[in-house]
Amino acid sequence: MAAAEQQTRDTGGAPVIDWTMAASVARRLVGSGPDVPVQEAVTAVRRLRALAATAEGHVRDLTGLGGGLPMLPGDVVDRAGWVQAATDGLAVLTSTTLDASITPSRVASGAAGVQAGLALGYLGSRVLGQYDPFGGGTDGQPGPGRLLLVAPNIVAVQHALGVPAEDFRLWVCLHEATHRLQFTGVPWLRDHFAALVGTFLSTMDTTASRLFDRLPDALRAARRESGRPDAVGLIAYLQAPEQRDAMTKLLALATLLEGHADHVMDAVGPQVVPSVATIRTRFSARRRGGGVLDRLLRALLGVDAKIRQYAKGSAFTRHVIDAAGMDGFNAVWTSPQTLPTRREIDEPSEWLRRVRP
Repeated sequence: MAAAEQQTRDTGGAPVIDWTMAASVARRLVGSGPDVPVQEAVTAVRRLRALAATAEGHVRDLTGLGGGLPMLPGDVVDRAGWVQAATDGLAVLTSTTLDASITPSRVASGAAGVQAGLALGYLGSRVLGQYDPFGGGTDGQPGPGRLLLVAPNIVAVQHALGVPAEDFRLWVCLHEATHRLQFTGVPWLRDHFAALVGTFLSTMDTTASRLFDRLPDALRAARRESGRPDAVGLIAYLQAPEQRDAMTKLLALATLLEGHADHVMDAVGPQVVPSVATIRTRFSARRRGGGVLDRLLRALLGVDAKIRQYAKGSAFTRHVIDAAGMDGFNAVWTSPQTLPTRREIDEPSEWLRRVRP
């Protein structure tokens, strides 16, 4: 039973966000992906499943994370499979972190589901892979985690870039294997992430109810701070202090995790991925490309912000490793208190002075 359906059955009504509706909308939008010869599709699925474990071995060697953990394959899915996995994971996360006082009578469950489905439909045709730290559960309960690789999207991007198929598959697997090791090799990280999400979501309804009261003061404060506020900055000023603090910590954590994974997938070097330099150059150019509509959708869905996270987090990781080595960088995983703040992401020397004086 899908997590969203289990959630509805357990609560006796619709969840705050109708994830069943979200999955239905998203599946209608994603399509099936590129038409490729059957043998190429079969080979891609078989190799991706195996390369997830191979990639994790390389990541362990480079980072020192995950020693002694079992080496697991990845789950290779199509676009519809990714949509179902994503909605199941989000249903579990929101059901375990949302405050019980936020009910469908106060938040339009179906409308929220449609909006989520539109976002997932857009992302489902583009996402290459994902590690869901709560995936793999049953009956709507959190699982041990699940690494997903979206075969049709990986094949489509590899064709578009004109790079060797095996190199590109391994390169993508390196990124997702790094995410898996971040959560499985750092014992406290999953619970810390869930707690931050819970704090952020639990004050969502209170923040929304006071939105118009806060707006004039938020605009004035944002202008004083930066002259012309961006969307993220304005949202922060609209939030209650507790929610703002949680969002700030979540953004810093996401930037670290994405940037670290981006650094690792390139740092393994040409001995592992011979065409890594070409892949990175062409892939980065593709990230910046797209038509006007595509760029607008990326901005609305936060994809461009995520791309900036890759760059900032990668720069932080590279600076700290250059200054203190991999062992010095791995101090970030000691405890929640040693994670970098958003300011320290921009100024890694400040993190080094605080954590490794």
